[in-house]
Amino acid sequence: MSRCCSFAVKGRSLVQTDPEVRVAEAGASAAAEKFTPIWRVLAVLGSLRLTLVSLLLLLASVVYIYDSGGEAEVTLPLAFPVVMLTSNLLAAILTNKTFRRQLPLLVFHLALLAIIVLAAVGRMTYLRATSEVLTGGEYLAMDRIEAGPWHRGARDAVHFENLGFQIQYKAGLQRHATRNQVRWRDETGIRRTADIGDQVPLVIHGYRFYTSSNKGFAAVFRWEPNQGEVQTGSVIFPSYPSAKDDQSAIWRLAGEEIRVRLIIPQKLIDPENEAWFRMPDQHEVSLDSSWRVATLKSGESMLIPAGRIVYVGLTTWMGYNVFYDWTMSWLLAACSLAVLSLGWHFWRKFAARPWQAE
Repeated sequence: MSRCCSFAVKGRSLVQTDPEVRVAEAGASAAAEKFTPIWRVLAVLGSLRLTLVSLLLLLASVVYIYDSGGEAEVTLPLAFPVVMLTSNLLAAILTNKTFRRQLPLLVFHLALLAIIVLAAVGRMTYLRATSEVLTGGEYLAMDRIEAGPWHRGARDAVHFENLGFQIQYKAGLQRHATRNQVRWRDETGIRRTADIGDQVPLVIHGYRFYTSSNKGFAAVFRWEPNQGEVQTGSVIFPSYPSAKDDQSAIWRLAGEEIRVRLIIPQKLIDPENEAWFRMPDQHEVSLDSSWRVATLKSGESMLIPAGRIVYVGLTTWMGYNVFYDWTMSWLLAACSLAVLSLGWHFWRKFAARPWQAE
């Protein structure tokens, strides 16, 4: 049987190719494409075997970080499996024709790719830290900073005031609700005031400040040296009431160490009933230096060879958990897109045929 036939139309000769020939030519073209070096590399990168290996490496990295108790450096162990997963997914999207034929599956895998990339970038640019701010004082700096190597946030542009806080305790010293009033200027220069808490943050330049369980008292002193300018500062005591039995701290002044101890003769928070965090009605501070030991009330002072220490009074401080990750909103959008596209895919799949045969 002849596989092609010729005929003339208005003086032109046309050749009509048999369908079997076209199929064979297309198959040969596809086979040739698969044997090109680039195609073979992409096929290996997009294989399910590499997916399994990448997931196992990721699992091993997570187990290693967990076993280290959080002391291990997190970024480097996760970098290699994340890069492998990203390459694997991208290669699978490029080589698997099923994704190109079915739009929902393509959108789903692109969303997965975005999630992996955003998670990796977020890990490289994140920041976690703590901060302690006196009541009536301004935020000064962050402590215990843990940040990704690419973090370039505007930490120096963060400013706010701690106007005071209220903390309610349930029976058994269970912290129930924390309300902390803060004041700051927004990016337009307008002064604003708001109440924040453990779940409601203050957001400034992408940094999110949450109240924490760390809070307590601080002694304010005025230092009048024999030579030099008068200075006012504070000594922060450990968190209260978690460390109520050890309200002491070391103050380094004029080349020596002074142990400052807060003495509260009354019980401020009754563990058997509901209560509120409050200032003591009576208190004293004890200063123990190499020269002398003194117990001071507000307004009293102590002399040491380098000058005079004046106890101004007692105030409170609030501890904050600071978090920065600009990828969180984008991750939420990518996850939502992945869920919607997967639902779209299954809806099309099951809607293509009736649920019950008639």
